[in-house]
Amino acid sequence: MSETIRSFIAFDIDNELVVRRLSEVQGMLVNTGADLKLVKPQNIHVTMRFLGNISLPMADLIHKEMKQIFFAPFDIELRGLGAFPSLRYARVVWTGIRKGADELVNVFNQLEPRLRRLGFKPDSKGFSPHLTIARVRTGRHKAELVRCVEDLADYEFGVINADYLRLKKSVLTPKGPIYTTLREVRGGQKTNTEKNS
Repeated sequence: MSETIRSFIAFDIDNELVVRRLSEVQGMLVNTGADLKLVKPQNIHVTMRFLGNISLPMADLIHKEMKQIFFAPFDIELRGLGAFPSLRYARVVWTGIRKGADELVNVFNQLEPRLRRLGFKPDSKGFSPHLTIARVRTGRHKAELVRCVEDLADYEFGVINADYLRLKKSVLTPKGPIYTTLREVRGGQKTNTEKNS
């Protein structure tokens, strides 16, 4: 059986208040009339690395490498909105990360060389800590969208705790992706007993 799994590594948003505020802001974005594809609030996460299609044996190898990463659980403060590649040419609307960005970069910097050794090519976009909340499909009502994003540039969504780094499975459906956790490692538990690997 050569089943492949569409996958990524992420920190989930395990805070109902933050999820509710993200949903409320998505409603404000929709009210601009812009042509948006929203990320379902329960699917919003901090992506550490998109992996693409992997096999189940590869999932085990990735999990083994994830266990070698050390991080103490830390807080991530979500604040403000912005857009990639820029506000004028917005393709993605994101929520910013104030506190916790350095810790996320630290986790990424430990993870990336391990994934390279497993054969994953570097992400051409690099790593920029953020949460995608909407994708912009067309330029419809762009000025209104830009104004809304600017008005919410300092909006405080709240704080989440990054304690579990998870390998996630993504199943694409007509109603949007369904994410499930395949493997996870908990921060603060250094399990690098497999030094010989």
